[in-house]
Amino acid sequence: MGEEHQFLFIDFEFTMPEKGGAFRGFYPEIIEAGIVSVVNSQICEEFSSYVIPDRFPQLSERCKAFLHIKQEQVDQGITFVELVEKMKELNKNRHCSIITWGNIDMRVLRNNCSQAGIDFPFRGREVDLSMEYKRFFGDQNQTGLWKAVQEYGKEGTGKHHRALDDALTTYNIFKLVEKDKKYLQKPEPTTIGDRVDFSKLFNKFA
Repeated sequence: MGEEHQFLFIDFEFTMPEKGGAFRGFYPEIIEAGIVSVVNSQICEEFSSYVIPDRFPQLSERCKAFLHIKQEQVDQGITFVELVEKMKELNKNRHCSIITWGNIDMRVLRNNCSQAGIDFPFRGREVDLSMEYKRFFGDQNQTGLWKAVQEYGKEGTGKHHRALDDALTTYNIFKLVEKDKKYLQKPEPTTIGDRVDFSKLFNKFA
């Protein structure tokens, strides 16, 4: 029997510079991680943690205001190396698909790994669900995560720009899109002859 396939729904929040400020050598660093592991349509694990940034440990006022995050919360987080170890642990021994909303999460993770001199933790297919959503619905513009879930007549989980809540919301949209795909791929509809027993109908009027 083959290995069970795992879906990892991931969202990160990042550092950001002050608006118009010159931060020499600045690059976005992960400061909060939310990961949802799903196997056989069941959530197996939820992981959430703040992460201490290495290059710019002091958060900008803009970052704190935008993410509603406090310096003390991040200071008490895990290190980036510990986060990568956790992701490796989640990815091992299973075929895996990594699902994010947008491509920025994986780009920042790759860059952070490169800056830290450590290997990228994931093996497996990476899926940008926002592009899947865009192709499926034929939208010209890329839709924001919470706008997408509201277009389905639903609400996001928890608070926007909280990593685990956004990861759970991504999972919820994934389920809705997959359900719609299955609906569109279902067999040809039955004909009226399949639905109506004509012999009984004719007997009725005989």
